[in-house]
Amino acid sequence: MSQNSNQAMSVGTWLDQVLGAAKNNTPAAQASAYAPSNIALSKYWGKREASFNLPVTGSLSISLAEHGTQTGLSVIDAPAHQVILNGEEVDVGQSFATQLIEWLDRVLPKHIKLRVDTHNTVPTAAGLASSASGFAALTLATNSLMDWHLPEQQLSALARLGSGSASRSLWHGFVKWQAGDRTDGSDSIAAPLEQQWPQLRIGLLTISSQTKAVSSRLGMARTIATSALYQQWPQQAESDLVTIERAIVAGDFETMAKTAEHNAMSMHATMASAWPPLVYWLPESLIQMQKVWQLREQGLPLYLTMDAGPNVKLLFEAKYQQEVQAAFPDIKIITPFA
Repeated sequence: MSQNSNQAMSVGTWLDQVLGAAKNNTPAAQASAYAPSNIALSKYWGKREASFNLPVTGSLSISLAEHGTQTGLSVIDAPAHQVILNGEEVDVGQSFATQLIEWLDRVLPKHIKLRVDTHNTVPTAAGLASSASGFAALTLATNSLMDWHLPEQQLSALARLGSGSASRSLWHGFVKWQAGDRTDGSDSIAAPLEQQWPQLRIGLLTISSQTKAVSSRLGMARTIATSALYQQWPQQAESDLVTIERAIVAGDFETMAKTAEHNAMSMHATMASAWPPLVYWLPESLIQMQKVWQLREQGLPLYLTMDAGPNVKLLFEAKYQQEVQAAFPDIKIITPFA
């Protein structure tokens, strides 16, 4: 259900409208779902409203195929939810568990408590979009457990409440997230693009698997509050999104990849100009970035992108895979449209 005006609405009221009587459905004993992580080609950085997790601009991403999150849910007879991450119980005071439990408490009847068993195939909170795949998988599994039968658009909005980029991780391939303008976020949803690109390759250079010191949520807030460069960001982000989508439709790799790299560098520039400065790169990140630029000067059509973390993602086409593999022996190569 969407809101037809911009009249303010609470998250609780919106959830009651979306879930209706289904919120009180009797749950199944267990359910599970998988969702891929994703890399934004045109970035989401900055919120126009926090409670609904609404972005300042739209964004466009590519999924990471088998790299993501598998989440299993089971109903337990306990006073609180239990969170298991990669086989180990997570303290409820940790950020990941706190956000997950907050999401569950919003959407479930108070008497239902769950064991959440999550397995990430990408490092958690290290700039590889584990929260995106995590909340997308959680949303899909909860939809099945509670027999909601919600359409994909509403599932995208529900996933967004946990993590903005999770709105894009319900699907494989290219996905566009509309910023929307309604205050209840009912039009801030994602949808997949129909275009396929079998020759596209994504390379993951994992510089660090450690949890980043400043979360994306806190980093966005700091950037908006203190970075003078951020004033130019929304206009560039929207322009880049249009350019990248058109390049995808046209099959124009160079324009798509070049714009994605410039978009990422511009986003990181807004962070670096915040106060205190926000720099997610590590020395090894810059070494790998310089290597990409040197190879490109030598004629290899190779580009990079980076989210809020130290890890570098490479964009290239299948015909150059052997050369890229030789230059980066530790690279993990993903075929998004296998």
